[in-house]
Amino acid sequence: MSPATQLFDRIAQRILAAYPAPDLRGITILLPNYHAAQPLAQALIRIAQRPALLLPQMVTLNEWAQSVPLDADVVSDNQRSALLYQHLRRHKWFDNADLWSMTQELLKLFDELTHALDALPDDEAAFIEAVERAYQARQNTTLQLEACLVFELWHAMQAGAELDAARAYQQRLAKLAAQAQSPLYVLMASEWETVEKRFLEAYEQRAMVKVFDLREMEAQPSAPRFFAATSLEQEASAAAMQVRLWLQQGKRDIAIVAQDRVVARRMRALLERAEVLVADETGWTFATLSVSTVLDRWLTALQSDFYHHDLLDLLKSTFIFADMTASERKSAVYELEQLLRKHGVVSGLEKFIDLVPHEVALHVPLARLRQAAALLEQSKKRTLTEWLAALRESLNVLSIDTGLQQDDAGQQLLSALQTWQQELANDGGRYAFHEWRRWLAQQLDVQTYRDSSIASAVRFTHLAATRWRTFDAVLLLGCDADHLPSAGDGGRWFNDAVRSVLNLPTRATHAARQRADLMALLALNDTVLVTWQKDKSGEARLLSPFLQMLRLERESRGASLALDEHELHVYLAAEESHHVALPQSAQPVPNVVAEAVPTSVSISGYNSLVACPYQFYARHILKLNELDEVQEAIEKSDYGERVHEILQRFHERYPQVSGQDVAKMDATLRDISEQVFADLLAQDFAARAWLARWYQSLPAYLAWQQEGEAEGWRYAEAETKFDWPLEGVNLRGRIDRLDVRGDDKRVLDYKTQSDTVLRNKLKEPGEDVQLACYAYAHEAADVAFVSIDSGKVKSVAPKEDASLLAQLNVERLEQVMGALRDGAGLPANGIDAVCAYCEVRGVCRKGEWT
Repeated sequence: MSPATQLFDRIAQRILAAYPAPDLRGITILLPNYHAAQPLAQALIRIAQRPALLLPQMVTLNEWAQSVPLDADVVSDNQRSALLYQHLRRHKWFDNADLWSMTQELLKLFDELTHALDALPDDEAAFIEAVERAYQARQNTTLQLEACLVFELWHAMQAGAELDAARAYQQRLAKLAAQAQSPLYVLMASEWETVEKRFLEAYEQRAMVKVFDLREMEAQPSAPRFFAATSLEQEASAAAMQVRLWLQQGKRDIAIVAQDRVVARRMRALLERAEVLVADETGWTFATLSVSTVLDRWLTALQSDFYHHDLLDLLKSTFIFADMTASERKSAVYELEQLLRKHGVVSGLEKFIDLVPHEVALHVPLARLRQAAALLEQSKKRTLTEWLAALRESLNVLSIDTGLQQDDAGQQLLSALQTWQQELANDGGRYAFHEWRRWLAQQLDVQTYRDSSIASAVRFTHLAATRWRTFDAVLLLGCDADHLPSAGDGGRWFNDAVRSVLNLPTRATHAARQRADLMALLALNDTVLVTWQKDKSGEARLLSPFLQMLRLERESRGASLALDEHELHVYLAAEESHHVALPQSAQPVPNVVAEAVPTSVSISGYNSLVACPYQFYARHILKLNELDEVQEAIEKSDYGERVHEILQRFHERYPQVSGQDVAKMDATLRDISEQVFADLLAQDFAARAWLARWYQSLPAYLAWQQEGEAEGWRYAEAETKFDWPLEGVNLRGRIDRLDVRGDDKRVLDYKTQSDTVLRNKLKEPGEDVQLACYAYAHEAADVAFVSIDSGKVKSVAPKEDASLLAQLNVERLEQVMGALRDGAGLPANGIDAVCAYCEVRGVCRKGEWT
């Protein structure tokens, strides 16, 4: 016979000894939850040994209290929250504080103060009298500022006749106690709240009360097994494996008491991968669900004036424009993304709409966004109800509500929005958009979604929900000292010191209740596994102190903790052995058919081929180039492009500067620079810094140009394209500048980099093909980079003969392209310096095989 069966039988014996069968309807049994009803009823039937038994009323205290009618309506917590927020905002006691968060915490403290009264008032007059007694008692006590503020606000808010949930619960319990006639039996596992103790005291004055406290029934906790994991992944894997083993053993009621929700999420994913569904009694807040994410994306896009990232995130949601087909939505997002990247529009819905012709399909969803945005116009204040109504109307325009209706969590979210709107109909406070949005975010963070559609032998639950419950097996997940005892509802604004002064439960109270619940769970269940991470990020972590003593006791009795863990390690190792691992030698070396080898290669493509053949394969054969980003700030590449254009315009006007007035040349360069930088200066103030940087180099550039002219070189042309046919391939590109000296030619390439960086580029002949290819294309005897950086201008030329270098580079290109047509592979053999900035590294997965 299990320990739980023995305990329930003892309780049944006590009840039947006082009230013989077969009719037990005259007594009431208070349960911690309805899961305890079945084993208790079975125990009563078993001990009574009668063919028929009329069972007693078995009910939870909250359910029993809700059956008591009240004369007044109950004010919702949302109404109280709005009223208190307005009060705090008006008095400006807390500058720059998150008032909605503070409001929520204060209301919880108010409810606890109400429940902590020294009496159980059954009407308004009795309640006001009890509040005044508590208030007068505090008048003679020195309170710190925070405690004084809490107490004064609570006292002020209790002056009205409205019933809040805490007062309503209190009055209902008082009426139940006043009507007490039948004997009352209570199943208790941990300490009750003060208001519930007051109820039992009041009830006992009229009828018999018998409490079965598990802590006093000599119930010994079972000896659980322990698994100390070395990582989150190992803990989740071990826990999932243990659940699967229990299911194979025929266990059909498995509880997972999750202390660490992060591990729980990962474990759930592993179980679902193994086709094991998990029911969830705890639920998840709406803020963690995708149905709330679409609301957040919509409001974020609205508040950011449709910043392009926010807009694209919104449009990629599966819930928006649910009246369109999936292919239509994807096509619209793709078209918009291409337009944004092409035109570089950062934000502004009207700007996006202007990019799209009316006849294009994309115009319709953008127009709907404009219509929905108008409903949530942000410049004026509104009531919370008005904001919610506008939100729901905007969701309808965007067909988000249709998408949410197709999802169970979405249906619950829409229902919650409607409920909040109805509850706040009488609130006259007006709120700015950002205030309402913060309120909505908090609502989504506290409202819980529970999926009732899953019926499974495995369920997530929490410690308080396990009181007086029995399971086939229990998994205590994430039981390190950081998570058990948990922090509970400890305040962000009002800490334990404030609670202690106000005689309210502290973290120590919460921890004691958790320990009692844990010991009760272990007393009623004998198949238990405890898991925790014994180290995290290289730091040791301790097992919960509640469990450490049990672990030491188990070890002292000779049990092998290593043996406890051995079985799971064996199963985990066996499962890992079935995983397909990427071999160390799996360096990708693709080859392509001759028809797929490019017949034309740019100079940048040739550079890519030399740097890493696989990079060339991904970029220029598979065409996996990264999409251009929408440019928000000026980058160095923009600066370089502007310098090229400035110098082209300048030399087209002044091919020769020698003999010209230097001051005039400088002024001309500045004038051209202002014109070329004009669009950037209008777009970003930071462009002024780039322009100033360029101005620093003007004197040096004019001096460098004069030196070249003194050597006989003359500017000839700039930005000249070429497309040279070679053997089996065309080489194409564009040179920055060509100078001539008689029949001699010199190709120059402007770089806004230091001369040191450029010399390093040319250190290994053939590594950088740019200058060599330029020399070949123009049959130039001289080539050089022109370094324009930090107020200095220098020529950086290769040490090798330019003509020879050009010929060797062309021959190499012809040979390599021929080899590719013959089936040669393209290995991923780039050096680390190349890989560090390679956008296709995720394709070759170098980190997996090096």
